[in-house]
Amino acid sequence: MSGSASRASIYEKMIIRNDKKEANLVGKVASFNYFESVYSPEVTANLIFVDASGAIKADKAQDTQERLGSIKSSLPIVGDEDLEFTIKSKSGTLDFSKKPLRVNSAPVISEDSNRQSIFLSLVSNATIDNLEIKNPTITYKGRISNTVKKILRELKIRKFKIDKTRNSYDFISRSKGGLDLITDLCRRSIPTKGDPGYFFYETQDGHNFRAIDNLISKRPVETYTYTGGMLSNLDNDENDFRIVRPPRFIKDQNVKQRKKWMSSRNIFFNPSTLEVDEKFYTLKGAEGEIGTKVNKTLGKDIDYRNGSSGGYSKTNYITLDIGSLDYQNLTPNNDPREWQAKSPMRYNLLHSQMMEIQVPCNLELRAGDVIKVEIERQGDDKELGGLDEHTSGKYLILHLCHHFDSKRSFTSMTLARDTYGLHVKDEENDNEEETD
Repeated sequence: MSGSASRASIYEKMIIRNDKKEANLVGKVASFNYFESVYSPEVTANLIFVDASGAIKADKAQDTQERLGSIKSSLPIVGDEDLEFTIKSKSGTLDFSKKPLRVNSAPVISEDSNRQSIFLSLVSNATIDNLEIKNPTITYKGRISNTVKKILRELKIRKFKIDKTRNSYDFISRSKGGLDLITDLCRRSIPTKGDPGYFFYETQDGHNFRAIDNLISKRPVETYTYTGGMLSNLDNDENDFRIVRPPRFIKDQNVKQRKKWMSSRNIFFNPSTLEVDEKFYTLKGAEGEIGTKVNKTLGKDIDYRNGSSGGYSKTNYITLDIGSLDYQNLTPNNDPREWQAKSPMRYNLLHSQMMEIQVPCNLELRAGDVIKVEIERQGDDKELGGLDEHTSGKYLILHLCHHFDSKRSFTSMTLARDTYGLHVKDEENDNEEETD
């Protein structure tokens, strides 16, 4: 496909159907938005289409004259319909022709005498399946990554990536859907290498149960540059990897906030033994200047200091979560104290620096990918030349939206990282298991 990545994409397929009828929405869609997030076990989307009378044959049982009616009334669209779609751009293809999204709601947002605008809210079919709890008291035992695989297969999800865990967790499902169970396991999971903390999310490629440390150690899939101001010439192919408007920094860590969660005293109560003990955790370099000692490279040099009762910024009172395990069988590799104390620190650390950017449409990007951002010095510093070393570097894509309308197509992203600066090591942790 020729032309700039920001130009309008092509709706190759846009079919809405129920058990009896279908309607073609190609040529009727005013806008389409597709969403992925590392915090969501489902992809979502929404679209606005123009619905006019004469678009679809009315149901004989409802209308003996067999007149042509609107799609919403004649299909009808009441929720739970499937939407199969394929959208193609210069950068790739968004293909849900074989795994359609489900209509969650379809309100009318405007109308006149002969047509109306319909807003379709769309969710993954896995979300709907997750609502059905077939066995509310099933027991899961063993390594967490094996449990995740088992749950996904119970949901008939066959396409996924799982990072192996080194710890186990035995529990009873307690009337939760499978996707909710896996989401609960994220904070309890410890990879074979690295620190506690996982994300469970869906992309157009399938579901992912990935360790934070493994995600952020991946090589950047693309590099995007920002040279200042609004990008005016969007039709130029040379601008496909330019940031089109000023990045919006939504979080910039300060010393006060960092001190608050990077050093803690944790008091654990064991409900099985009625014993109380405590552990101190401080991230290496937490006492230093931002950007000098703490995590100069994304995902590297994270070090927890244990056992020191020196200074700490907060005290956490924690009931020891041993699931249904025999507390006597706890081992250093399977100690809930580790993830209960460390995983909150790991999640907080990841959000040290965050920004939002918009780029020409790139359907090859996924939530959970790493990209490199190069931001030129601005203002008076621009005369010095080079990149802004404070804001440039590697970032993880937390949230992603592909937007399509009649004129343009863009990709908007929320990015995060646990560090400052340009320090980049293109090393990838290959500790993952993939099943198709």
